[in-house]
Amino acid sequence: MEKRKIGSLVVTAVGLGCNNFGGRLDKGATRKGVHAALDAGIDFFDTADIYGNHGLSEEYLGRALGARRRDVFIATKFGNRMDDQRYGARPEYIRQAAEDSLRRLGTGHIDLYQLHTPDPDVPIADTIGALNELVRAGKVREIGCSNFSVQQIRDAESAAAENHTARFVSVQNEYSLLHRDPEHGVLEECERIGMAFLPYFPLASGLLTGKYHRGQPAPTGSRLASGPRADQLNDAALQRVEALRSFAQSRSHTLLDLAFGWLLSHPVIASVIAGATKPEQVKANVAAAAWRMSEADCAAIDTILKD
Repeated sequence: MEKRKIGSLVVTAVGLGCNNFGGRLDKGATRKGVHAALDAGIDFFDTADIYGNHGLSEEYLGRALGARRRDVFIATKFGNRMDDQRYGARPEYIRQAAEDSLRRLGTGHIDLYQLHTPDPDVPIADTIGALNELVRAGKVREIGCSNFSVQQIRDAESAAAENHTARFVSVQNEYSLLHRDPEHGVLEECERIGMAFLPYFPLASGLLTGKYHRGQPAPTGSRLASGPRADQLNDAALQRVEALRSFAQSRSHTLLDLAFGWLLSHPVIASVIAGATKPEQVKANVAAAAWRMSEADCAAIDTILKD
């Protein structure tokens, strides 16, 4: 599989998002998913302390990897609310959160430690300073951020340069064929400063997997059948999905191929970290990344989505 850089890390262009571990997937199902990823050649796993009922995702991932930990890269996140005391980007909390994640993962270091969301109450220089301590101690290899705007990326970059500390080498924001906000500055900024971009919800919560069809009910048990993002399953979105599906089929590809191939046509994107609930989905995600899209393909997609 193709590999791309996140700072000093060189990871597979398809990763595994671990947000289902400890929630929709129990310990046994998590193990099957992780081993399917390893068998398919994936070496990049992205989780967070809040995934899977506050910590279970990290715990299940660490146990599933076992001795294979040395063969992979683990990214995790901190900052979102665990409880009334554990949240944010205060230096003293960062130290605690990192130790907690290391313990749950059963590892001596985190390859990519990411601030899950900006903390307006803490100067970014203080946050980066605490993260730099973890890097110098060997507990973290690289640091990243998530849900950052262009200005927040610039502020963080300036703070790191001024204080001679580790810098954010990646930003993880929502990005897919159906959600293209990062094109309004963030992708360009990443290219300018050499920051890797990691898209979350790359399959638009499942809309781009191919399982949803206009005029048909959502499959029972699917993420968009109910829940907080069910409103995405509307006629306008499904109309765009059908147009994209038709385009992919005209090129002898699937909608899933299109979703992965389009994202990976952007050099600044380091890895597409889609989640999966079944081993077959992991294998399909890896296969989907094989489509090398042309500039003409990308231009045609832009036309479709503007209509």
